[in-house]
Amino acid sequence: MTRYYFDLLDEDGLFIDEEGLEFSDLRAVQAEAAKSLADMAREAVHGSPGLSRRHMMVDVRDKVGPVMQIRFNFEVERMKQ
Repeated sequence: MTRYYFDLLDEDGLFIDEEGLEFSDLRAVQAEAAKSLADMAREAVHGSPGLSRRHMMVDVRDKVGPVMQIRFNFEVERMKQ
């Protein structure tokens, strides 16, 4: 099993994962990164009801270096106030 680190980046800053999690394949790593990104998006929407735009990213790395990057962008355009 390989240890992977999931660094989180959004407008609030960069949060470095210093513990990591162990996975046996990249499919499981990708699923965990997507879950982390979904959690970030949910927290951003609930924490900032007036939020209209947000960019978020999860950088995944192992002990050698970068493995994958997953990004999520969303924008709310209100037609009525």
